[in-house]
Amino acid sequence: MFGGVVFVGCVSSSLYPLFNSISLFLSLYISPQFFPTHRNITTYTYTFLYLHLYIFIYIFYIYIITNTYKLQYREMRTRRGVSYPEVINTCCDKRRLCDFICEKTILPRKRAKSSEGTPVVTVSGQCDFFDTLPDDIVLFILTKLGSTASCPADFISVLSTCKRLNMLGVHSLVLSKASPKTFAVKAKNWSESAHQFLKRCSDAGNVEACYTLGMIRFYCLQNRGNGASLLAKAAINSHAPSLYSLAVIQFNGSGGSKTDKDLRAGVALCARAAFLGHIDALRELGHCLQDGYGVRQNIAEGRRFLVQANARELASVLSTTPAALISANWLTWNPLPYLRNANVVGVGVGVGCPLLSDFGCNVPPPEPHPANRFLSDWFSGKVVGAGLRLCSHAGCGRPETRLHEFRRCSVCGKVNYCSRACQALDWKLRHKMMCMQPERWVDAGDGNGNGVVDGDDGMFVES
Repeated sequence: MFGGVVFVGCVSSSLYPLFNSISLFLSLYISPQFFPTHRNITTYTYTFLYLHLYIFIYIFYIYIITNTYKLQYREMRTRRGVSYPEVINTCCDKRRLCDFICEKTILPRKRAKSSEGTPVVTVSGQCDFFDTLPDDIVLFILTKLGSTASCPADFISVLSTCKRLNMLGVHSLVLSKASPKTFAVKAKNWSESAHQFLKRCSDAGNVEACYTLGMIRFYCLQNRGNGASLLAKAAINSHAPSLYSLAVIQFNGSGGSKTDKDLRAGVALCARAAFLGHIDALRELGHCLQDGYGVRQNIAEGRRFLVQANARELASVLSTTPAALISANWLTWNPLPYLRNANVVGVGVGVGCPLLSDFGCNVPPPEPHPANRFLSDWFSGKVVGAGLRLCSHAGCGRPETRLHEFRRCSVCGKVNYCSRACQALDWKLRHKMMCMQPERWVDAGDGNGNGVVDGDDGMFVES
């Protein structure tokens, strides 16, 4: 036992030089030679071992504290820019790589971080401040851009700038606020990508995109069911052009047979669109009331709706036209009805649109909706179908979906109209000056309609 105790003391002395003398003293102290009274050797042995254990824990604690202080001091020196790692590790974090690249430049203590919280450094060593903008601010800017764009290129060119703008540009919040001119693609540029972009806008809840895509699918792509459902989706959200387009479909029975016409439903849809201020719906409802078409005849009320439609159109033109371009001839009475269009300054004969026909006012023609412009471009130079005709009003572009669907002029028989509103506008715009009765015109199948009289100028049309 004595030898074991001395061995433990020697080993402890070799491990802890600072406590060499203490270990030897304790080893000798617990030996039986110095204590003939035969004390409990086991008790002293365990006491000796516990003492060395405490000494080991204390030294280990001192070691940990010392190294922690060194690490903290080294980290402070690194943050201050005094020392840098000598070996470049390509797998190191971006912060230290930025410090190494910019060691000759004075950088701010707080480095710019992206919206995800990671530092952003360009190749030149400078921070990219665009990536530090939060996504909410970028979405707000893109939403404002999409709602005020004058053509698709204004919006698409921004999306092609970088991946982040491309990702945020197709966000549902941005697409739901896009203006009609943002997705007003031309017919010659129509492609599957343009179709998908319009679909994404409509899926995001953009009612203008629903209306435009619905018109394209219903008339151009001949997908009647899906196009009508998109128009109905926009109409549910109180979109006036969609309500009026559905009214025209009901009046004509578009996409079906002649027996599919529902005049009362067309009048109801037209009245709803007129309540929302749609000018063509006001004019259509006025003609229906004057003629008793789908509703009980009320000439005075119909006349009031016609005057209100003309007044609204005049107000819309005056509000969107600069004051310097407004001509006094717009509000000047011309006793010769065939020469009224020539009074518009800077506009040739047949280009002006005389509104307030009861008072002889002339204003420029209204700008057609991008959907109607697409229809006009799509069917220009194309054969619509065997015996099918286009609406003769330049701002409409609707084609027939079956033979003899549209009404035509009963005087010359050369023009066709999808609605009474288009007939009235085109009559005042250009057809009044060129309409004349030929010696004879016969078109098989058109003589079984009902004659309708335009109350403003006495134009007879057949439907």
